[in-house]
Amino acid sequence: MSDAAPPRHEALHRTASPGPPPSGPSGPEPLPSLAPLLAQWLPRQRWFAGKGSPVTGFTLVTAAEILPPTGTAPGLLHLLVRAHQPAAGTDDCYQLLLGVQDLLPHRLAPALIGRPDDGPLRGRAVYEALADPRLAALLLERLRVPGRLGPLRFGREPDAEIPTGLVPRPLDAEQSNSSVVYGDTYILKLFRRVGPGINPDLELPRALARSGCTRVPAPAAWFEADAPEGDEPMTLGILQPYLAGSADGWQLALGALAVRADFTASARALGHATAEVHHALATALPTTVLHHERLRRIADAMHRRLDAAAEVVPALRPYRHALRAAYDELTAHQAAVTTRRAQRVHGDLHLGQALRTAADGRWSLIDFEGEPARPLAERRRPQPVEQDVAGMLRSFDYAAAVGRAGGTWAARAREAFREGYAAGRPGPGEDPWLLRAHETDKAVYEVVYEARHRPDWLPVPLAAIARLAARADGAARP
Repeated sequence: MSDAAPPRHEALHRTASPGPPPSGPSGPEPLPSLAPLLAQWLPRQRWFAGKGSPVTGFTLVTAAEILPPTGTAPGLLHLLVRAHQPAAGTDDCYQLLLGVQDLLPHRLAPALIGRPDDGPLRGRAVYEALADPRLAALLLERLRVPGRLGPLRFGREPDAEIPTGLVPRPLDAEQSNSSVVYGDTYILKLFRRVGPGINPDLELPRALARSGCTRVPAPAAWFEADAPEGDEPMTLGILQPYLAGSADGWQLALGALAVRADFTASARALGHATAEVHHALATALPTTVLHHERLRRIADAMHRRLDAAAEVVPALRPYRHALRAAYDELTAHQAAVTTRRAQRVHGDLHLGQALRTAADGRWSLIDFEGEPARPLAERRRPQPVEQDVAGMLRSFDYAAAVGRAGGTWAARAREAFREGYAAGRPGPGEDPWLLRAHETDKAVYEVVYEARHRPDWLPVPLAAIARLAARADGAARP
């Protein structure tokens, strides 16, 4: 396999037919009159990444009028805006879908953003469009027809069947994105913070579908926008099959813990499913050899994160020496890891990213976006598979803590997952040094997160830190 970077996803652009000529909002630019309203509304949204820092202004990136308002019928305005937050040193780009109408029904009152005092939308109600079933249904209809609308391009798989008349309902559980379920057939995931380049949540499931892997729902349609200054287009949304009658691994694990039921068979099957997906990704997309220099860079980055974390959380400091030893093992055993490769991975794997259908007990993996806080280029970079395995192992620890189970539950689930993974992946299993290092790095991240946001949860990752530090001499498997 090639060591080169993954090729640009040209097939994404070929699927869009020419469509109508470019169009956008008629009249003056709407953003100046919307800016005061957005400055108040945007920081209150769960998917807004810049909380705690004031928004000082906005820049319009693109605008498209998907449907102009007529009479009592609502209009749908699509905006990409850059929110300037100089105190935080960020100017992230956000996707907004705005409904526009004169008289807002009472049921849509919670979705109101406000009424501009001037500009082309003066006096009209501007609101979150996904809360309006008519506008959410319109978005699905637009996805059924490949083509272009102003700066927006809509693509669809040729064999995808997207029925008409599916009733939309927004999901409340999303954090960094927004999702709408259509009937029990499809789910549309909308990325709120966007940037140039294809999103892995579109790129990887499409590659897996082409390889014949059925463990990941295959995208049926998507849309993107032109990026400024000639950058790669920005992925905005993905329509995928909705796995009705399924539950995520986090719910299932907590359900098992509530009745003290065994979870090892489920964990083993989940490990097998994860290995299948990793194998399919390694077959469908380029991989790279983990040479000594690459391992050294990985270890150096982990060292830096540990040092920064210990400055924030003093409870980490007694373990620093032992944890450093776990990172140093990456380059101390080069002879044993010369055959190890980096490949495309999930990037943020945990129990909540796995779904099991009730009918057949089959596991599927979802949400291949990676960690949204990381730059897109980093999320598209090949990584050791141990990164995903470590994320799932840490998730079992958290489930045990929430379910108030003893340490044996998590230990059994972790071991069963690893057994299933080893059985499902051709060739050598996971590398013990890479796994220990990645699990340690993940636990260090969790320590900082809990210290800042949920101090009562800090004992959970600290217990893992103590366990990993005790094993950092390499005498035992992680």
